[in-house]
Amino acid sequence: MSTTPVANSGLRYVILGGSTAAGKTDLAVRIAEGHGTEIVSADAFQVYDGLDLLSAKPSREQRKRVPHHLVGFVPLPQPYDAHQFGRHAREAIARANSAGKIPLVVGGTGFYLHALTSRLPELPAPDPELRSRLEAMAPEHLIKELHTLDPHGFNRIDLQNPRRVLRAVEVCRQTGKPFSSFAIVPESAPPSFVLVRSRAELRQRIDKRVEEMFAKGVVDEVASAGQAGPTASRMIGLYLICDLLAGRISVTECVRAIQQQTRQYARRQETWFRGKSYVPVSAEEAADVVGRALDNCHE
Repeated sequence: MSTTPVANSGLRYVILGGSTAAGKTDLAVRIAEGHGTEIVSADAFQVYDGLDLLSAKPSREQRKRVPHHLVGFVPLPQPYDAHQFGRHAREAIARANSAGKIPLVVGGTGFYLHALTSRLPELPAPDPELRSRLEAMAPEHLIKELHTLDPHGFNRIDLQNPRRVLRAVEVCRQTGKPFSSFAIVPESAPPSFVLVRSRAELRQRIDKRVEEMFAKGVVDEVASAGQAGPTASRMIGLYLICDLLAGRISVTECVRAIQQQTRQYARRQETWFRGKSYVPVSAEEAADVVGRALDNCHE
């Protein structure tokens, strides 16, 4: 895969976002198939080769019907981040545009979508020794240090996300500059939609999907997957299924815990999309609305 940067300027694409289990995959395949285009995945875990059930990848049949990009191409032990995604997504979109297609970008990883529609700052690579020391610190101490190192940007960091706090402190220490001084530069935004469902409906869909994952063999999948790297290991349910395999929890406890964690993740996704200029669409209207946006991009 090329590493040549591709700017957003001139790229034509449409985004369909939404929370996990909202039904983006099925809907996107139908839309893309009907409009003769391709899908670029914007999911932090579907990029990995392996754990197809746990990451809820599009099925092989769906990928045969519609070409999918950025699915299953990163080895499980390898780190992957938003910077890499932004570059790879722009390259995939540029190739589709060159072929006369307007791709549909589909996913729920907000920071990855942000990396595509904005230019992220160039941050230093993590320092393994410094990272190890920071990981050993209590979360409240990291938060206190972040307030000292970056008082002006402190309130803009999600303090409930330990990884974001740790990374911000790490960058402050590495550069001697406040983390907030590394600004994200917005670029031209494409037509962007978010698939919405009622809270009750989404909960039902999440619970059903987790149960189906177990029925299809997700436990065996995890058992044979091998070692996951620092990014892939954050996949919802991975550690819980490892606990199940080790006999520390029961199947029922594992299923319920994964359902709960997935519902919590979906709420965070909903919060992220509400704070952005995404047009909400229902499952009933999405095909027409998103389809028109794809057609308008050709004009």
